[in-house]
Amino acid sequence: MFEKILIANRGEIALRVLRACKEMGIRTVAVHSQIDRDLKHVRLADESVCIGPNPSPQSYLNIPALIAAMEITDAVAVHPGYGFLAENADFAEQVQKSGFTFIGPDADVIRLMGDKVSAIAAMKKAGVPTVPGSDGPLPENGERCLEIGRKVGYPVIIKAAAGGGGRGMRVVNTEAALLNSIQVTKAEARAAFGDDTVYMEKFLQNPRHVEIQVMSDGQGSAVHFGDRDCSLQRRHQKVLEEAPAPGIPDDARRECQEACVRACIEIGYRGAGTFEFLYEDGRFYFIEMNTRIQVEHPVTEMISGFDLIKEQIRVCAGHKLSVTQEDIKFRGHSFECRINAEDPNTFLPCPGRVTNFHAPGGLGVRVDSHLYSGYLVPPNYDSMIAKVITHADTREEALARMRVALSELVIDGIKTNIPLQEELVRDSAFMEGGVNIHYLEKKLGL
Repeated sequence: MFEKILIANRGEIALRVLRACKEMGIRTVAVHSQIDRDLKHVRLADESVCIGPNPSPQSYLNIPALIAAMEITDAVAVHPGYGFLAENADFAEQVQKSGFTFIGPDADVIRLMGDKVSAIAAMKKAGVPTVPGSDGPLPENGERCLEIGRKVGYPVIIKAAAGGGGRGMRVVNTEAALLNSIQVTKAEARAAFGDDTVYMEKFLQNPRHVEIQVMSDGQGSAVHFGDRDCSLQRRHQKVLEEAPAPGIPDDARRECQEACVRACIEIGYRGAGTFEFLYEDGRFYFIEMNTRIQVEHPVTEMISGFDLIKEQIRVCAGHKLSVTQEDIKFRGHSFECRINAEDPNTFLPCPGRVTNFHAPGGLGVRVDSHLYSGYLVPPNYDSMIAKVITHADTREEALARMRVALSELVIDGIKTNIPLQEELVRDSAFMEGGVNIHYLEKKLGL
């Protein structure tokens, strides 16, 4: 097992990783920018290193500084958390070339799954269901693109192969608009990602966003930890998640989960990962794989009883999976509300000092947060400051538990989206289960 791990992240995920390391008897190194010197995990880590000024490009994205921090502290591995460099193949490669362990898959696997075209090809080969589309990059030949559009059927969506986070996508409703839309998307992709490769998929009109959590040891074994529904989104950013996804037939669910496990084994995947799907009319359609731990992993932990961060660390240390699929039993239902430092009406970020922080408690309530009274929320980073998670035997009980938890949550001094979350957990359509990815934006009038 690793003796010392450097945590290359900040906020609640850095604290989550630190706690897992402490339980495993692993020493920790926290890296931080100047403004983050008072983060909770920095105070609790065995060692800390300031790796640069603000904002993040001079600190958390500074690969040489992170490698140097590992060298001077004698860390043997790095946990990237999520965001920042978590899915950066160059970072994983540099870590490995420097003689350290990257807690995640190999760089070549990150590259494979980071390119949407190659990822879809790999999933098709493994038998994972995919969206009908161009089966590769769109050609330069305009007439050929028009032929592909007719074959797929309108509406279609043009996507950047290197895209992510909702960027580099354009919906096309008619053949007349196709060629211009391709050129505009290519230009945007070139500017945003340095790669103008685009591809085409059938545009699903009212899908849900359902994802499957996997863990693989890179030694021929893989398991899934069930699925999650993340359909409540605003501008492609998830707001509220739950596990398991409600209202999905058992056979469709099981078939897709098993295909994801097979795919992990075929591509030689190591660590925690998530297969993301659009789900419509009883069918799953693969959209991408996240080669890291995800923000919403707690709901999976709550229904499965397994610590995903610990297992991720174990397998990346070279150990075989500690569980088989038969060992994983699911119980009850779980919700997660993301709490952001933002105006609940305008959604503008709201940094500032937290004058009073009180976390809810009680049976089946979990709060993942780096907040404390007096903490200064900086303007430099993502606005998420906490996650409230509840679990109960039934979906209805877990949702009722979330309503109580949100009513107890106190974050004074800044504006947050708590009022929006309180509204969502009382929304009649959401309470019934199975809203699509467009529901929240329509509700908000966006």
